Amino acid sequence: IVAASNGVNITDGLDGLAGGTLAFAFVSFMIIALLNVPAQPNIAFLCALIIGALLGFLWFNVHPAQVFMGDSGSLSLGAVLAVIALITGQILVLPIIGLIFVVETMSDIIQIGYFKVSGGKRVFRMAPLHHHFELGGWDEEKITLRFWIVAILAGLLGVTLFMASINALA
Repeated sequence: IVAASNGVNITDGLDGLAGGTLAFAFVSFMIIALLNVPAQPNIAFLCALIIGALLGFLWFNVHPAQVFMGDSGSLSLGAVLAVIALITGQILVLPIIGLIFVVETMSDIIQIGYFKVSGGKRVFRMAPLHHHFELGGWDEEKITLRFWIVAILAGLLGVTLFMASINALA
């Protein structure tokens, strides 16, 4: 729960980045909750409510942002995502569905570790990874959309693995 919460918090650095990737992750867990055996309609409904709230939030959070998520939103939504993964019994697919959060966190850990070991050298221009691309000349919108695409693909892969595990048990 703490890792997912902090992963989302680290990702919350560009307009629309955390909100969009979270929306896709909650869509994946909504599908998992509906297809789980037994089905968990209450969890799916909670995911749908959060997706709706995130979409309303994104209306005002995409570049240029008028409203910000901040630590309160990112930490709590990351924790809720992890709790839903636990309740559905699919905690092992959470790192796949939340691939963006894992990669962003790992880029931070790698950067800090390498900086300390190498005496001040860096692996990335800046960590977390979205800032590395920003310093590389990519527009904020380009980074956000590409991360959203990766989040969609990761969510599809997570749901596919969930379905494969259900079919293997049947």
